[in-house]
Amino acid sequence: QVQLVESGGGLVQAGGSLKLSCVASGRTLANYAMGWFRQAPGKEREFVATTRWSRTILYYNEYADSVKGRFTISRDNAKNTMYLQMNSLKPEDTAVYYCAATQGANWRMAEGYDYWGQGIQVTVSS
Repeated sequence: QVQLVESGGGLVQAGGSLKLSCVASGRTLANYAMGWFRQAPGKEREFVATTRWSRTILYYNEYADSVKGRFTISRDNAKNTMYLQMNSLKPEDTAVYYCAATQGANWRMAEGYDYWGQGIQVTVSS
């Protein structure tokens, strides 16, 4: 079992920055692909970013088009922690953000993840 706990959310003005953290316990994160998802009121949970081990580079990161160039996903396996640095935030980034872990291969789909955090609110005011 993997337990995930997010932190770092809050209220920020448009154009501002926030850094989310996701601390894992129960298993070492190095063995898992990790992802960030978000869900706005009345909308489905959507993919934000993923980081996973790659044979060619240490970790391969992938982003949704809506956040590419503004968000950066990273991980510190020694601390069993994953991060999401969010810059140039927009009101449409307002959502509950979830971190997730999987040993599967369906990295861009919520259904592909086995473990989820409880979620944390990010609100961007205009």
